[in-house]
Amino acid sequence: MTLTAKQDFGRFYDKVKQFDVTGKTLLIPSMAPFASRLLAACFHAVGVDALVLDTFKGLSIGKEFTSGKECFPCQVTLGDVLYFLRQEKKRLGAAFSPEKYVYFLPEADGPCRFGMYNKMQRLVLDRFEEFRDIPITYVSTRNSYSTVDIMPAAAASIFRKLCYVTIIIADILDRITWRVRPYELRAGLTDSFIQKALEVLVEQVQSRGTSLEFKGLFDIVGDTASTAKTFIDTRQPRRPLIGIVGEIYVRTHPDSNQNIVRMLERFGAEVVVASIGEWINYITYDMARNQKRFVKLALLRRDFASLMSGLKDLIPTQIEKYYQLGRQKQIYDRALKYLDIEKDHPIATLEHQMDKDRLYSFDIGTESALSIGAALEHLHEGCSGVVNVYPFTCMPSAVSTAVLKPLLNKMRMPYIDAPYDGAIQPNREIALRTFVHQAKQHLQSRNSGNRNDKAAKCHIKP
Repeated sequence: MTLTAKQDFGRFYDKVKQFDVTGKTLLIPSMAPFASRLLAACFHAVGVDALVLDTFKGLSIGKEFTSGKECFPCQVTLGDVLYFLRQEKKRLGAAFSPEKYVYFLPEADGPCRFGMYNKMQRLVLDRFEEFRDIPITYVSTRNSYSTVDIMPAAAASIFRKLCYVTIIIADILDRITWRVRPYELRAGLTDSFIQKALEVLVEQVQSRGTSLEFKGLFDIVGDTASTAKTFIDTRQPRRPLIGIVGEIYVRTHPDSNQNIVRMLERFGAEVVVASIGEWINYITYDMARNQKRFVKLALLRRDFASLMSGLKDLIPTQIEKYYQLGRQKQIYDRALKYLDIEKDHPIATLEHQMDKDRLYSFDIGTESALSIGAALEHLHEGCSGVVNVYPFTCMPSAVSTAVLKPLLNKMRMPYIDAPYDGAIQPNREIALRTFVHQAKQHLQSRNSGNRNDKAAKCHIKP
């Protein structure tokens, strides 16, 4: 079927839009494994049948329908949804009904190409007659991922609070795993235990999440950290800590980054990856930051109508920002009571760090602000190396590399770029093994009190 240009553009409005998805099967692309499962549980809690797609099985399909100019997450997510729909069509046969499904693909505002991928993937789905009636819905950074347009208002309010709490819990499950697994008494013990804890959390969220009584979830977090601590072989010396920054999808999607965390652990490192919560906090922080600027300009111009309008927007954003900070601290404190996992970086601290060193401005935005700021915080917190993980050709990550690589090399902090596009790099294992060796040397130098180390002169905490 051939469509006119006018009809083609109309599909971006008719079949890529926000609408109440209650009663539909919501297809969620997999990203961070724990966070994706708990996100689906949050949707189930408010009455939306959500399904996390199997991932990476359809990568060849995703590449078949893309040109290679897209960043890697586009190929992965497109392949995931096409693989699922083809398998579902094969399984159900004539009973397959496209109206039953909704594909969920969030978007981001700004220069990142990700903001256009739900439109681009709409064009691909339209190439299949049997998939043309499957709509795509989204949440956007433009309104801080509000869900008021994809579910009833009352459910959206509950969902937002529940979803934020579960995202932080997912981050903590990750950090418990990364803290314990390199030192575990028996191989596989940590992964097996954390997976069981995840299943308990999913059940709790689905059955009791809408009450917003979080004590039960917090108790599970505390119990998980307390038990996981007993898996650590205390005879093992502490390994060099590696901080992973970069593009949010590839750094948190194990298949896309070819399981870089496990590989670094295998070579003798302990790893902490930038969290999902960091990005959510940044979106709220940046929105409040822009609203404050609007209010200040209105005040300077004595435009009191705009001033009142700006305050009306700013006050609830500020409340949400402090709610997020309070909840995040509350949940982390439960885990930190038992286990010394890495804390998250406050967004205000990252901005202050970059303003002080005049390296980058939050006015530019993008994930570069977080990657550069977090790498510097890792430097000051005693990490022994930084890895920048990103899709090949990613613009914000290229900016991060341009700033971080010469800076950290000058400070003698081990640093490596890790771009991914699905290809296997023949020297990747050697490069990472060498990087970990350098990180071990950096740790030994710091522990020996070598004050000639340039990094030490940059006020890195011992």
